[in-house]
Amino acid sequence: MAATAGGRRAKAPRGVAGRRRPRAAVRGGRGKGSEEGPPWRVAALSSRLLPVDHPVSSRRSREPTGGRGRRRAGRSTRRCPAILRRKGKGCAEGVRCVGGRTGSHACPRSPLLGRRRREAVAAEEEVEETPQEKKLRLAKLYLEQLQQERAAEEEEDTQQEDLIGDRLKEDVLEQKGRLQRLVAKDVQPPDPASIRVFRGHQLPVTCLVISPDDRFIFSASKDGSLIKWEVESGKKLCVVPGGKKGTEEQHMGHVSHILCMAISSDGKYLATGDRSKLIMIWDTATCKRLHIFTGHRDAVSGLSFRKGTHQLYSASHDRCVKVWNVAENAYVETLFGHQDVIMGLDSLSRECCVTAGGRDGTVRLWKIPEESQLVFCGHQGSIDCIQLINEEHMVSGADDGSIALWGVTKKKPLVLARQAHGVQDAQGLQQPYWISAVAALRNSDLLATGSHSTSVKLWKCSEGFRKLEPLWDIPLVGFVNSLKFSAAGDFLVAGIGQEHRLGRWWRIKEAKNSICIIPLKRRATVPSPQGPNGS
Repeated sequence: MAATAGGRRAKAPRGVAGRRRPRAAVRGGRGKGSEEGPPWRVAALSSRLLPVDHPVSSRRSREPTGGRGRRRAGRSTRRCPAILRRKGKGCAEGVRCVGGRTGSHACPRSPLLGRRRREAVAAEEEVEETPQEKKLRLAKLYLEQLQQERAAEEEEDTQQEDLIGDRLKEDVLEQKGRLQRLVAKDVQPPDPASIRVFRGHQLPVTCLVISPDDRFIFSASKDGSLIKWEVESGKKLCVVPGGKKGTEEQHMGHVSHILCMAISSDGKYLATGDRSKLIMIWDTATCKRLHIFTGHRDAVSGLSFRKGTHQLYSASHDRCVKVWNVAENAYVETLFGHQDVIMGLDSLSRECCVTAGGRDGTVRLWKIPEESQLVFCGHQGSIDCIQLINEEHMVSGADDGSIALWGVTKKKPLVLARQAHGVQDAQGLQQPYWISAVAALRNSDLLATGSHSTSVKLWKCSEGFRKLEPLWDIPLVGFVNSLKFSAAGDFLVAGIGQEHRLGRWWRIKEAKNSICIIPLKRRATVPSPQGPNGS
């Protein structure tokens, strides 16, 4: 039998006992129904045509039949308040909304869809996420996090690789003797008012060294005293006074002029040499004497530790070079070759050293394992001081007022600057100022020289050590007997005395026996490692 209009229930066909069939869903307006087949068929078709989540398709199919069902059917066909206010424009889904109470319908045009409904929809969406979907979402988030962390690590690794690569490049250049940091062009004129003066020695300062960490300075004098200074505060941390002749056995320190000193690259040992032919080894931390080396037959004039080891080289006025093992307090060997007293000595990490031969006019490079030597000639006077710039180049100064730059592959100087500090009037004669000290900032193009010309000069090496250019003059009165750059190049230390470290040919009364710390300020640029030819 066909379904009747107005929501009346039709009788079920015979043959199906005890089963109630759902009434047909109303799709049209009030009072209109569908007459297309049995009512359960119409209800099924109507539920398929509507969206699954629409209230009509869900509630109509579940409503029971009977008298109550008719009242519900009548109430369910009431129009949405939003539709009434909009003069029957209709719902977005094209059907009437379910229920007439506030908030009971799902019409998107209705203003009654409030915060609770939105929260409920969001909660339903969360509930609808299956465990597999949740695992997939969390896995994607984890992968994104890993990718971000990996990108950050790769950036840091790239920076570290660049730093490591630069360091390895510098090490290779340094071992080959081709490393040259171009820092001289950035050095600003030193301010004389910023120079700090430390006084503690009674007689002229003859030598000094700086600790590898640039925190301490060790200085020695003609009075035999040894002083440890703190760079930052200028305080005397330790003083070993000089003794009198004849008290060598009772006195802990030197009893004659200290002419040279050296410190190991790890800052553990300090070595000092005097006119009494002795070499004393000290603990730098406590200033206690550890050992005394004897063997030279004249004054010890030069000392140097091989970089990275406790191997010590010593030079003497007896014209020989000796090799010692400080860690084992042992003598190793003696090298001969100079024809006059040796005035200075220096070394770096290679198993070799360079010496200044005084009046024999030669600079010599000693190759310890091969037991051989290279001889260099170029100065006209006595070569009094020498310093290595890197493994392949060195600088020397002589009493004829000249400064020479040397390469180990050439017997003649690469460049020779004559009368570097000018000339003086000595009893009506024009004589050049003696070069009494030279210093080089390791593996760079910056040099310093000293004399008694009332100034310390800074120089720049350029064009692959083939040109020497003067930079600045630093006013200092007295004999500059020793010069040392700090490892970082932040300051220069000068040992000043009223007399030359090796004699009493002149005396400058205006000078003060002291050490002077000269700060070196540079422009805010990063020095780049370069080869000797700028490559």
